[in-house]
Amino acid sequence: MTLTEPTDRGPAPLRAEALEQLLIERGLIDPNVMDAVIAEYETSIGPLNGAKVVARAWTDPAYRERLFDDATTAIRELGFSSTPGDEYIFVVESTPKIHNVVVCTLCSCYPWSVLGLPPNWYKDPAYRSRMVKEPRTVLSEMGLELADDVEIRVHDSNSEVRWLVLPERPAGTEGMSEDELVPLITRDAMVGVAKVKAP
Repeated sequence: MTLTEPTDRGPAPLRAEALEQLLIERGLIDPNVMDAVIAEYETSIGPLNGAKVVARAWTDPAYRERLFDDATTAIRELGFSSTPGDEYIFVVESTPKIHNVVVCTLCSCYPWSVLGLPPNWYKDPAYRSRMVKEPRTVLSEMGLELADDVEIRVHDSNSEVRWLVLPERPAGTEGMSEDELVPLITRDAMVGVAKVKAP
């Protein structure tokens, strides 16, 4: 099984859409409130927050050290409050010789406050089981080829600890500002299934 974002609308999304429509028709939920909640997780509570954390760590050595010492507090410094379950976030740094990747083998624990909604593949049983056993193969299937001499470290999120990857800063971005770096940093890079690409 190759792990990619699904391109078709399978039974689960269709059921969710039907349920949402039924709840709206019966007046049990307000579609405007639903849209606002979804927008909040896609923009305000989402990958943009994590990208700002990474960009700050890349450009501010003092912040970077605070992030490694106490990521939860350092992330709050930027105004990103914890969502339930995100009380303890740890950050690990990928380097040219060490690549970090995050998984949750038991369910789909995920740092919503800095990465937003978890992607479907993160919750997929194949990703959750195979990433631990054969990370190089799974990463390759997801489009990330790593040299044989790169050590892969897999970090298992759980109900008490969430992980965030500080990806390698790509060459050629040394002169870029924090604001210029943010758009380059993707959710997948902060989970560890991709690298940040140079502009």
